[in-house]
Amino acid sequence: MSDPALAAVAERTQVFARASPMQKNRIILALRSRGHVIGCIGDGINDAPALRSADVGISVDTAVDVARDAADIILLEKRLDVLHDGVVEGRRSFGNIMKYVLMGTSSNFGNMLNMAAASLFLPFLPMLPLQILLNNFLYDLSQVPIPSDRVDATYTLKPKRWNVAFIRRYKLVIGPLSSVYDFLTFAVMLGVFHADERCSAPAGSSSRWRPRPWSSSSSAPPGAPGRAGRAPAWPAACARARPRAPSSRSRRWRRGSASRRCLRSSSPSSC
Repeated sequence: MSDPALAAVAERTQVFARASPMQKNRIILALRSRGHVIGCIGDGINDAPALRSADVGISVDTAVDVARDAADIILLEKRLDVLHDGVVEGRRSFGNIMKYVLMGTSSNFGNMLNMAAASLFLPFLPMLPLQILLNNFLYDLSQVPIPSDRVDATYTLKPKRWNVAFIRRYKLVIGPLSSVYDFLTFAVMLGVFHADERCSAPAGSSSRWRPRPWSSSSSAPPGAPGRAGRAPAWPAACARARPRAPSSRSRRWRRGSASRRCLRSSSPSSC
Protein backbone atom coordinates (compact mmCIF):
# COMPACT_ATOMS: atom_id res chain seq x y z
CA MET A 1 0.00 0.00 0.00
CA SER A 2 1.34 3.42 -0.96
CA ASP A 3 1.81 6.19 1.56
CA PRO A 4 -1.15 8.35 0.31
CA ALA A 5 -3.46 5.33 0.41
CA LEU A 6 -2.19 4.41 3.89
CA ALA A 7 -2.87 7.97 5.08
CA ALA A 8 -6.46 7.82 3.80
CA VAL A 9 -7.03 4.43 5.46
CA ALA A 10 -5.35 5.45 8.73
CA GLU A 11 -7.73 8.39 9.19
CA ARG A 12 -10.72 6.00 9.07
CA THR A 13 -9.19 3.21 11.20
CA GLN A 14 -9.42 3.07 15.00
CA VAL A 15 -7.11 0.12 15.84
CA PHE A 16 -4.01 -1.37 14.18
CA ALA A 17 -2.97 -4.79 15.51
CA ARG A 18 0.16 -6.91 15.10
CA ALA A 19 2.10 -4.07 13.45
CA SER A 20 5.84 -4.28 12.99
CA PRO A 21 8.14 -1.41 14.05
CA MET A 22 8.41 -0.16 10.46
CA GLN A 23 4.62 -0.33 10.00
CA LYS A 24 4.13 1.72 13.17
CA ASN A 25 6.54 4.27 11.83
CA ARG A 26 4.75 4.44 8.45
CA ILE A 27 1.36 4.89 10.11
CA ILE A 28 2.63 7.78 12.21
CA LEU A 29 4.29 9.49 9.22
CA ALA A 30 1.13 9.01 7.12
CA LEU A 31 -1.07 10.64 9.77
CA ARG A 32 1.40 13.52 10.19
CA SER A 33 1.30 14.12 6.44
CA ARG A 34 -2.44 14.76 6.79
CA GLY A 35 -1.86 17.48 9.39
CA HIS A 36 -2.51 15.42 12.53
CA VAL A 37 -0.52 15.88 15.75
CA ILE A 38 0.61 12.41 16.81
CA GLY A 39 1.56 11.10 20.25
CA CYS A 40 3.07 7.66 20.68
CA ILE A 41 3.50 5.57 23.85
CA GLY A 42 6.04 2.78 24.02
CA ASP A 43 8.54 1.12 26.35
CA GLY A 44 10.39 -1.38 24.17
CA ILE A 45 13.20 -1.35 21.65
CA ASN A 46 10.73 -1.91 18.79
CA ASP A 47 8.90 1.31 19.74
CA ALA A 48 11.97 3.55 19.36
CA PRO A 49 11.43 4.44 15.63
CA ALA A 50 7.79 5.34 16.26
CA LEU A 51 8.67 7.39 19.34
CA ARG A 52 11.23 9.30 17.31
CA SER A 53 8.85 9.99 14.39
CA ALA A 54 5.90 11.10 16.52
CA ASP A 55 5.32 14.72 17.49
CA VAL A 56 5.38 13.68 21.16
CA GLY A 57 7.02 10.45 22.25
CA ILE A 58 5.92 9.13 25.66
CA SER A 59 7.58 6.42 27.69
CA VAL A 60 7.75 5.26 31.32
CA ASP A 61 10.56 5.26 33.82
CA THR A 62 10.81 1.47 33.70
CA ALA A 63 11.28 1.34 29.91
CA VAL A 64 14.50 0.34 28.19
CA ASP A 65 17.18 2.96 27.71
CA VAL A 66 16.59 3.25 23.94
CA ALA A 67 12.90 3.99 24.41
CA ARG A 68 13.56 6.55 27.14
CA ASP A 69 16.18 8.30 25.00
CA ALA A 70 13.79 8.50 22.03
CA ALA A 71 10.85 9.74 24.12
CA ASP A 72 10.02 13.38 24.83
CA ILE A 73 8.05 12.69 28.01
CA ILE A 74 8.78 10.06 30.66
CA LEU A 75 5.93 9.19 33.01
CA LEU A 76 6.87 8.70 36.64
CA GLU A 77 3.36 7.60 37.64
CA LYS A 78 1.41 4.68 36.25
CA ARG A 79 -1.60 6.67 35.07
CA LEU A 80 -2.51 8.74 32.01
CA ASP A 81 -4.28 11.54 33.88
CA VAL A 82 -1.03 13.47 34.02
CA LEU A 83 -0.98 13.53 30.22
CA HIS A 84 -4.50 14.96 30.14
CA ASP A 85 -3.60 17.61 32.67
CA GLY A 86 -0.46 18.51 30.74
CA VAL A 87 -2.35 18.83 27.45
CA VAL A 88 -4.98 21.10 29.00
CA GLU A 89 -2.32 23.25 30.66
CA GLY A 90 -0.41 23.54 27.39
CA ARG A 91 -3.52 24.67 25.50
CA ARG A 92 -4.31 27.18 28.23
CA SER A 93 -0.76 28.57 28.04
CA PHE A 94 -1.04 28.82 24.26
CA GLY A 95 -4.26 30.81 24.61
CA ASN A 96 -2.65 33.27 27.02
CA ILE A 97 0.37 33.63 24.73
CA MET A 98 -2.00 34.49 21.87
CA LYS A 99 -3.62 37.17 24.05
CA TYR A 100 -0.25 38.80 24.67
CA VAL A 101 0.77 38.60 21.01
CA LEU A 102 -2.50 40.12 19.80
CA MET A 103 -2.41 42.94 22.36
CA GLY A 104 1.27 43.70 21.80
CA THR A 105 1.20 43.72 17.98
CA SER A 106 -1.96 45.83 17.74
CA SER A 107 -0.70 48.33 20.35
CA ASN A 108 2.74 48.76 18.77
CA PHE A 109 1.27 49.09 15.29
CA GLY A 110 -1.15 51.75 16.55
CA ASN A 111 1.65 53.69 18.25
CA MET A 112 3.79 53.55 15.13
CA LEU A 113 0.87 54.80 13.02
CA ASN A 114 0.22 57.64 15.48
CA MET A 115 3.80 58.86 15.48
CA ALA A 116 4.10 58.61 11.68
CA ALA A 117 0.91 60.61 11.13
CA ALA A 118 1.78 63.12 13.86
CA SER A 119 5.16 63.89 12.28
CA LEU A 120 3.44 64.67 8.96
CA PHE A 121 0.38 66.69 9.98
CA LEU A 122 0.83 68.06 13.50
CA PRO A 123 2.81 71.22 14.30
CA PHE A 124 3.90 69.79 17.66
CA LEU A 125 5.53 66.59 18.89
CA PRO A 126 2.82 64.61 20.73
CA MET A 127 5.17 62.30 22.65
CA LEU A 128 8.86 62.33 23.41
CA PRO A 129 10.90 59.10 22.94
CA LEU A 130 11.14 58.72 26.70
CA GLN A 131 7.36 59.04 26.99
CA ILE A 132 6.87 56.36 24.33
CA LEU A 133 9.16 53.99 26.23
CA LEU A 134 7.34 54.77 29.48
CA ASN A 135 4.00 54.13 27.79
CA ASN A 136 5.18 50.75 26.48
CA PHE A 137 6.58 49.83 29.90
CA LEU A 138 3.30 50.64 31.66
CA TYR A 139 1.34 48.78 28.98
CA ASP A 140 3.54 45.69 29.36
CA LEU A 141 3.26 45.98 33.13
CA SER A 142 -0.51 45.69 32.83
CA GLN A 143 -0.04 42.41 30.90
CA VAL A 144 1.90 40.69 33.69
CA PRO A 145 -1.23 38.89 35.06
CA ILE A 146 -1.99 37.34 31.65
CA PRO A 147 -0.20 33.99 32.43
CA SER A 148 -2.60 33.46 35.35
CA ASP A 149 -5.66 34.31 33.28
CA ARG A 150 -8.33 31.68 32.73
CA VAL A 151 -9.23 30.31 29.31
CA ASP A 152 -12.65 29.23 28.15
CA ALA A 153 -13.29 25.51 28.40
CA THR A 154 -14.24 25.38 24.72
CA TYR A 155 -10.82 26.75 23.78
CA THR A 156 -9.03 23.71 25.26
CA LEU A 157 -11.19 21.10 23.53
CA LYS A 158 -9.09 21.04 20.35
CA PRO A 159 -5.42 21.80 19.69
CA LYS A 160 -4.61 25.21 18.25
CA ARG A 161 -1.97 26.27 15.77
CA TRP A 162 -0.21 29.53 15.02
CA ASN A 163 -2.33 31.54 12.61
CA VAL A 164 -0.17 34.37 11.33
CA ALA A 165 -2.91 35.54 8.94
CA PHE A 166 -5.32 36.03 11.85
CA ILE A 167 -2.70 37.96 13.83
CA ARG A 168 -2.07 40.19 10.80
CA ARG A 169 -5.79 40.88 10.30
CA TYR A 170 -6.27 41.63 14.00
CA LYS A 171 -3.34 44.05 13.98
CA LEU A 172 -4.55 45.87 10.86
CA VAL A 173 -8.05 46.32 12.30
CA ILE A 174 -7.54 46.99 16.02
CA GLY A 175 -4.34 49.04 15.60
CA PRO A 176 -5.87 51.79 13.40
CA LEU A 177 -9.06 51.67 15.48
CA SER A 178 -7.07 52.59 18.58
CA SER A 179 -5.35 55.33 16.59
CA VAL A 180 -8.70 57.03 15.98
CA TYR A 181 -8.92 57.97 19.67
CA ASP A 182 -5.35 59.27 19.59
CA PHE A 183 -6.15 61.44 16.58
CA LEU A 184 -9.18 62.82 18.40
CA THR A 185 -6.90 63.68 21.34
CA PHE A 186 -4.51 65.45 18.97
CA ALA A 187 -7.41 67.41 17.47
CA VAL A 188 -8.55 68.55 20.93
CA MET A 189 -5.00 69.56 21.89
CA LEU A 190 -4.61 71.55 18.67
CA GLY A 191 -8.08 73.06 18.36
CA VAL A 192 -9.10 73.59 21.99
CA PHE A 193 -5.87 73.97 23.96
CA HIS A 194 -3.83 75.41 21.03
CA ALA A 195 -0.90 73.11 21.76
CA ASP A 196 1.47 74.70 19.26
CA GLU A 197 5.24 74.78 19.61
CA ARG A 198 5.22 78.34 18.23
CA CYS A 199 3.56 79.47 21.48
CA SER A 200 6.56 78.42 23.59
CA ALA A 201 9.44 80.69 24.55
CA PRO A 202 12.60 80.52 22.42
CA ALA A 203 15.56 78.51 23.59
CA GLY A 204 17.75 80.27 26.11
CA SER A 205 15.14 82.86 27.09
CA SER A 206 13.96 83.45 30.63
CA SER A 207 10.66 82.22 31.98
CA ARG A 208 9.39 85.83 32.01
CA TRP A 209 9.86 86.23 28.26
CA ARG A 210 6.68 87.45 26.62
CA PRO A 211 6.45 88.02 22.86
CA ARG A 212 4.93 91.32 21.82
CA PRO A 213 1.96 91.39 19.45
CA TRP A 214 2.70 92.50 15.91
CA SER A 215 1.84 96.10 15.23
CA SER A 216 1.18 97.54 11.78
CA SER A 217 3.10 100.70 12.73
CA SER A 218 6.34 98.82 13.25
CA SER A 219 8.76 98.51 10.38
CA ALA A 220 9.81 94.93 11.10
CA PRO A 221 7.99 92.04 9.37
CA PRO A 222 6.05 89.49 11.44
CA GLY A 223 8.33 87.05 13.24
CA ALA A 224 11.45 89.23 12.84
CA PRO A 225 13.21 90.92 15.79
CA GLY A 226 11.91 94.45 16.43
CA ARG A 227 13.82 97.62 17.26
CA ALA A 228 16.03 97.79 20.36
CA GLY A 229 16.05 93.99 20.75
CA ARG A 230 12.31 93.58 20.94
CA ALA A 231 10.95 90.05 21.09
CA PRO A 232 9.52 88.50 17.89
CA ALA A 233 5.84 88.85 17.11
CA TRP A 234 3.30 86.59 18.77
CA PRO A 235 1.91 84.12 16.19
CA ALA A 236 -1.71 84.49 15.17
CA ALA A 237 -2.44 80.87 16.16
CA CYS A 238 -1.51 81.72 19.74
CA ALA A 239 -3.70 84.81 20.05
CA ARG A 240 -5.98 83.17 22.60
CA ALA A 241 -3.05 81.88 24.63
CA ARG A 242 -1.34 85.33 24.75
CA PRO A 243 -0.79 86.53 28.33
CA ARG A 244 -2.51 89.76 29.20
CA ALA A 245 -0.51 92.84 30.21
CA PRO A 246 -1.03 94.04 33.79
CA SER A 247 -3.63 96.79 34.11
CA SER A 248 -2.87 100.31 35.41
CA ARG A 249 -4.70 99.54 38.65
CA SER A 250 -2.49 96.51 39.37
CA ARG A 251 0.65 98.57 38.59
CA ARG A 252 -0.43 101.29 41.03
CA TRP A 253 -1.12 98.66 43.71
CA ARG A 254 2.35 97.17 43.22
CA ARG A 255 4.02 100.60 43.50
CA GLY A 256 2.01 101.33 46.68
CA SER A 257 3.03 98.00 48.19
CA ALA A 258 6.69 98.70 47.44
CA SER A 259 6.43 102.13 49.10
CA ARG A 260 4.85 100.66 52.23
CA ARG A 261 7.63 98.06 52.46
CA CYS A 262 10.24 100.81 52.20
CA LEU A 263 8.61 102.83 55.04
CA ARG A 264 8.51 99.80 57.31
CA SER A 265 12.07 98.80 56.55
CA SER A 266 14.76 99.91 59.02
CA SER A 267 17.56 100.25 56.42
CA PRO A 268 17.17 102.90 53.73
CA SER A 269 19.39 100.87 51.36
CA SER A 270 16.60 98.31 50.87
CA CYS A 271 14.52 101.00 49.08
